[in-house]
Amino acid sequence: MNGNGANPAELDRAVPTEHLPMRPLWLCRRCGLPWPCGRARLALVAEYRDNAVGLFLYLAGLLHEAIDDLHRLNPSTAGNATNLFDRFLGWPARHHGGAGSTTPR
Repeated sequence: MNGNGANPAELDRAVPTEHLPMRPLWLCRRCGLPWPCGRARLALVAEYRDNAVGLFLYLAGLLHEAIDDLHRLNPSTAGNATNLFDRFLGWPARHHGGAGSTTPR
């Protein structure tokens, strides 16, 4: 850990600044698509290529924050929880075959 309490690995995360989420809407700052957009997904897969569990944990935390943000914005139209789950955690499960699997190299 460094002086601000962040783990050095967290400081080096390779999600490009142009494809970060615009909160509380959870749209991509660059392309306006629901975040994580395709470019953000590619960057996340590259960054976490050797740490699928870390990717799932990171995205699960963001899913929780997105649910809170979207619910605060408009409780009646916050979105379908199934759609949000798939948006944040479904795509890496399809890419990695689940958090616990190992991919052959």
